[in-house]
Amino acid sequence: MAFLSDPSFWVAVAFFGFIALLFYYKVPTLVIKALDDRAAEIKRTLDEARALREEAQKVLADYQRKQRNAQSEAEDIIAMAEREAQTYVEETKRALKEQLERRTKLAEEKIARAELQAMAEVRALAASVAIEAAEKLISQKLAPETANALIEQTINDIKTKLN
Repeated sequence: MAFLSDPSFWVAVAFFGFIALLFYYKVPTLVIKALDDRAAEIKRTLDEARALREEAQKVLADYQRKQRNAQSEAEDIIAMAEREAQTYVEETKRALKEQLERRTKLAEEKIARAELQAMAEVRALAASVAIEAAEKLISQKLAPETANALIEQTINDIKTKLN
């Protein structure tokens, strides 16, 4: 019984008693359950993190797609604006050319009318000068009665020809 006075024996007995109490109160199962619960919580957190990561990747892909679409739309808008500008330039050139042609035609018509008017004035002046010259010649060379009759007849002829 010398082993009863040995402190190592009592430490061993206390140790095995403590272990027996732990098993009696089911501490290992509680510890295992707590560890399992903690592992399940960690797994759930990892699954949530994975799901959040996948959702973030989907959102990122969606925004990248939207950015590409927006860029494509912007390029389309720029191309359409360039086409419209080109069309506007062509229409403006065509309208300017038509306006220039109309003004040229109007100017040519005015010139033609002015020429006709000038020619009419020259004819009238020539007729009047011719009448005066004829009057002078007739009055100098013919008798007054014959001259008057001839002048009146010539004036009537000229009036009918000019009108």
